[in-house]
Amino acid sequence: MYLRTTKRRNQNGTEVSYFQLAENVWSKKHKRSEVQVAYNFGRVDAGAEEKLRKLATSILKKLNSDGARLQDDDPEGFALRSAHSYGGIYALERLWEKLGLKSALLGKLRKTKHSAPLERALFLMVANRCLAPSSKLYCFEQWMAEDIYFPEAQKLKLHHFYRALDFLEECKPELEKELFFKIADLFNVDVELIFYDTTSVHFEVDDEDEGDDDDALRQRGHSKNGRQDAPQVVVGLAMTRDGLPVRSWVFPGNTVDSSTVNQVKADLRDWNLTRCVFVGDAGMVSEANLRELALGGGRYVVGNPLRRELEIRDEVLSRKGRYADVETPNGRDNLKVKEVWVEEGERRRRYIVCFNPQEATRQAEHRAMLLEQLQTELDALASSPDDHPKRACQLLASRRYGKYLRKLKDGRLKVCQASVKDAARTDGKWVIRTNDDSLTPEDLALTYKHLLDTECAWRQMKSVLKVRPVYHWNADRIRAHVTVCVLALLLVRIAENACGQTWRTIRDSLQLQKAVVFSGPSGDFTRTTELRPETQKTLQSLGFEPPKQLLTVG
Repeated sequence: MYLRTTKRRNQNGTEVSYFQLAENVWSKKHKRSEVQVAYNFGRVDAGAEEKLRKLATSILKKLNSDGARLQDDDPEGFALRSAHSYGGIYALERLWEKLGLKSALLGKLRKTKHSAPLERALFLMVANRCLAPSSKLYCFEQWMAEDIYFPEAQKLKLHHFYRALDFLEECKPELEKELFFKIADLFNVDVELIFYDTTSVHFEVDDEDEGDDDDALRQRGHSKNGRQDAPQVVVGLAMTRDGLPVRSWVFPGNTVDSSTVNQVKADLRDWNLTRCVFVGDAGMVSEANLRELALGGGRYVVGNPLRRELEIRDEVLSRKGRYADVETPNGRDNLKVKEVWVEEGERRRRYIVCFNPQEATRQAEHRAMLLEQLQTELDALASSPDDHPKRACQLLASRRYGKYLRKLKDGRLKVCQASVKDAARTDGKWVIRTNDDSLTPEDLALTYKHLLDTECAWRQMKSVLKVRPVYHWNADRIRAHVTVCVLALLLVRIAENACGQTWRTIRDSLQLQKAVVFSGPSGDFTRTTELRPETQKTLQSLGFEPPKQLLTVG
């Protein structure tokens, strides 16, 4: 038997609803199930609904096998047992499946000796980086068990997480290649431009690793985090124009940026891309690297240091010519470009001089302020009775003032006007070098500016996804940990591109959706909370349906 609602339309066009207690009875005559009304409760109104609630409560009391009395403030007999975050894990799992990561990992697991649910462990580690970054131990003991609703986690043990990291390192090259072409197909991204940059991740340990280069990752080197005292690793990241990471590398901590280009070029060559333009910053520039990038018809767009190369200072910046205005995507009129060719024939080199008038004005004002402060320091030194004060040595060694100073024969310090004039020549300028003749100067300038997306990716990995602290000491697991963070960055970037908002905002709106577990006389059931408008808007932007209201019963 069940309660149903029937409707009747009056002559004036209004509708009236009625409650009926009905049941389905098999008709031998018509050979089908027919509805029989057992009782009419009358017109639907507030009074009728209240009577039905009291009747349902009375029935539950009568049929309660335990004989337990229902609480007066809980007439339905259900108690809220627990509540867990659900919206974030739900959206990330849909993205995980949309990218084909689940099917790809399961397919590779079938070809190996692994039989444990390692794919689920990898997904949880990536989701943890996106939602609440923590160690693998905390992810297993607290976050997975208490903070989120994920029934499949009951099959996982702690050792599955570490075995999953080992498995990820084994299948990483194949997985990254499949993922790259899947992204290109799903999101129609530009795969001709590959942006590459590196950063350093330090460890809170005292000693460097010993052994072969493959195992001795944690080494001291030039730290981009300002931690010269701590061993580190160098992480390289290749991204598309849309800011989607497609491949990562982990090098020993004493690796120089320019020495990583050979391996990056070789690994990308294995993907058999029809056309690939390598975009890198000034740290990648060396004649050996440019020759390597140009082999096999390769194309590159790299930034050139302004003061380190004589050709840039004497030939490129001094070449006369008009700047052309560049229309930037944000509509700002603050970028101009000028094309410069050096030498002729096969040895000719193409440079693009980029000029930002607003940045030039800012740098000139900043330098004027520095020179004013420096002159005040020099006047104070001139009035000092000491012939060689300690402050003079500090000024010469200062990275702030030293480049504008020169020492006279009598030991006095003076502002070097030639250095000031030389610095003024480069205000608001940067130089791009390329061997690609198909791209216009305007396209090259805008292409190089997209390297800022890589810098934003590093900031996200270090602040939002918290790539460190890294608790692993094994080289393969350090690499796998970085890969997990890169996969998390990929999911985050796809969500940001779809919603047009930062991941913090997207994450907070998704986390409003909870999964609530109730316990009642007939057992437990789990249902989701009411969908908030901001959560619904985020799911619509991602292209996902809202989660089911009733998740589990029993």
